Amino acid sequence: METKTNTIRLVKVSNMVSSSGREVPNQFEIRTPDGVYFQSYDTIIAFISCNGGKRILDPDWAYSVTTGKYRNQFLGETKKETEQKIKLGEYIIQNLN
Repeated sequence: METKTNTIRLVKVSNMVSSSGREVPNQFEIRTPDGVYFQSYDTIIAFISCNGGKRILDPDWAYSVTTGKYRNQFLGETKKETEQKIKLGEYIIQNLN
């Protein structure tokens, strides 16, 4: 039986990295057994599941320019591409906080 301690060991948090290769404060990737989260400051913005790559965006996914820059990096696409995928139903909008 897996304990909470073992589960916590499987969670890894790292700062996003800028184009210059430096860690960016307040922008995080959180890797869990279920998938990867993108967190900007105290808000979870996006989630990509391990099973099938399901993508969920928080309603605040387009909160600010800085959040957008690192969200785009996390998703590997532009804001316009993200908007199109939301429109097509490829991404789910759901409260992640």
